[in-house]
Amino acid sequence: MNKKFQNLVGWALLFVGIGIIFWGLYSSYNIFNNKSQAPEIFKIEEKKAVSQKKAPGLEAQVEEKMKELLGEQLKAMLPANSVPKLFNLLSWSVFAGLLIFGGTQLAGIGIKLLREKG
Repeated sequence: MNKKFQNLVGWALLFVGIGIIFWGLYSSYNIFNNKSQAPEIFKIEEKKAVSQKKAPGLEAQVEEKMKELLGEQLKAMLPANSVPKLFNLLSWSVFAGLLIFGGTQLAGIGIKLLREKG
């Protein structure tokens, strides 16, 4: 391989690798500082309530009231959409880690090409 071409490819791989690393870090910084949103991979579709018609007795009223109270308690403990948001942040973190790893590998190949004596 021509030495000039090898140097050119080495510098290109080095800069592309460093660019990928910095882009991943900058995107992660913006996501975790709430300047942008993480890619939405996980989302919960809202279920439409199916109404079951029961006889309007005391038992049905108590059951309905218990469902309401349980729903309110769960919303107080775990805010709505917090689980999908957590999964989206985790999946972004894994992706950013892969970007950094890939950028490091590209930059490493570029450095090897630059150090190689032809």
